[in-house]
Amino acid sequence: MHIEPGVVNGAKLALSYATAAGAAVYAGREALKTISTRGALSFVARSLIATIGTFVFFEILPHFAVGVSEVHLILGSTLFLMLGVGPAGVGLALGLLIQGMFFAPQDLPQFFMNVTTLLVPLFALQAVAKRTIAKDTAYVDLGYAQALKLSVAYQGGVVAWVAFWVIWGQGFAAMAEIMTFGAAYMTVVLLEPLVDLAVLGIAKSLKGLKGSGLVEERLHNAA
Repeated sequence: MHIEPGVVNGAKLALSYATAAGAAVYAGREALKTISTRGALSFVARSLIATIGTFVFFEILPHFAVGVSEVHLILGSTLFLMLGVGPAGVGLALGLLIQGMFFAPQDLPQFFMNVTTLLVPLFALQAVAKRTIAKDTAYVDLGYAQALKLSVAYQGGVVAWVAFWVIWGQGFAAMAEIMTFGAAYMTVVLLEPLVDLAVLGIAKSLKGLKGSGLVEERLHNAA
C-alpha cells in the first residue's frame, strides 16, 4: 500500500501533513486512554509488539507491486484485536517509519500519506467493531463472519486511501491501475480473517495472557 515516489508532488503534499496530523491526534487520544486504564508499561510493551509486527509485515513477509502500489499482508485487524487501537496505531506508524529510515528511504517523502493510509482505516475498524461485536463477547470468541467484517473494514479502507492519493496526485488517468491494485489487495481479505481466528485461538488457549498487560483487555473479557 506504499504510495510510490512521484505520485503526489509539490504543494499537494501538504494535504498529507494535515491528514497525518489528524490521525496522530486521534491515536494519541487512544494511547492516553490505554495508559490511564492499563498503565504506561502495558502501553509501551504493546506498542513495541505492534511496531515489530508492522516491520515484519512490510519488510519480511512477501509483497509485490501491482498497479499503482504494492500489496502487503498488513494484519491491521490482528493488531487491533490483540493489542488495542492505541498501541496498534503507534506500532503501525513507528514500524513504517523504521522501515523507511533503514530499508526504504525513498518512501520517506510519502511517509505522511502512508501513515494516513494505515491509521484512518484502523480507526474505522474500531468503529465497526463497536457496532458489530456484542458487549458480552470477548474477542477470543469471535466467529469468522465477525472477523471478515473487520478485515473488510480495514483493508477496504487501505485501498480507498491509496486510490484517493493517486487521484489527488495524478487525476483519474490512473484509474485502470487503481482498479488492478484494489482487486489484488482485497485478496488479503481472504487470508486475514483466518489469521485472526488462528491467533485468537492461540490467545484463548494461553490462559496466562488473561489479565496480562501484553494484550488488549477486551481480548479475554466482555466489555
